[in-house]
Amino acid sequence: MTVQPEQERASETGCWCCGTKYPEAELVRLGQHPEVGVCLRCARWLQRRAVQRHDEHHPSPTARLHAGIRAVQSAVIRKGWHERGMLGGVLRWIDRRLP
Repeated sequence: MTVQPEQERASETGCWCCGTKYPEAELVRLGQHPEVGVCLRCARWLQRRAVQRHDEHHPSPTARLHAGIRAVQSAVIRKGWHERGMLGGVLRWIDRRLP
């Protein structure tokens, strides 16, 4: 049995969520489980799901605001507006800055 050099193993690291291969610098490691690496895109998705779950368990005006934002996001995606030229670019820019 041969051992791969450290450099080769690091280049083969993939996201545990989507399975895509990423360099180590583009992965977020979980504190108690450093073997788990999640890409930045999936980490953002997980953060949004965590906020949604928190809002479901802790109703508040902020939770209602988040629910409204999610409803608008779903409608935009359902209608395909995020894929339309300049309008799509503006909508994606807004989406990157929302909670």
